[in-house]
Amino acid sequence: MAELQRLIYRSVATGTTASLLNVATILAESQRNNDRDGLTGALAAHGDHYIQVIEGRPSTLDSLLRRLERDNRHKGLEVIDRRDIDRRRFDGWAMAHARFGPGDASTLERIVSQPGAPAGELVDLLETAIERGSTSPSP
Repeated sequence: MAELQRLIYRSVATGTTASLLNVATILAESQRNNDRDGLTGALAAHGDHYIQVIEGRPSTLDSLLRRLERDNRHKGLEVIDRRDIDRRRFDGWAMAHARFGPGDASTLERIVSQPGAPAGELVDLLETAIERGSTSPSP
């Protein structure tokens, strides 16, 4: 098994994703835990869904998935993609917040609604949203 993998999942929020407090709470907890566990990634909220890209060691991703499945802030966790990678795309980000603009909504909806969603396109979209935003890498 590879030393490094990228996991992409989506889930349905049990609370509102429009609440900055809800998203900020998840981001803060994710940053703290991911920093401890050597994970990097990005979180986006779109409609009533969370979309997350996480990079790290396979065993650490397995543990994270088990925790996420028990997290009552979302339900219906669906792994969109999981693959071996050579390098991190979100290096330096324990958990970045990908903020989508109005122009991204239709592209994001098309990507996440497809069976076998094109993972590379989703990662590119998240990375672009982070670069456009004012978020800085986590310490």
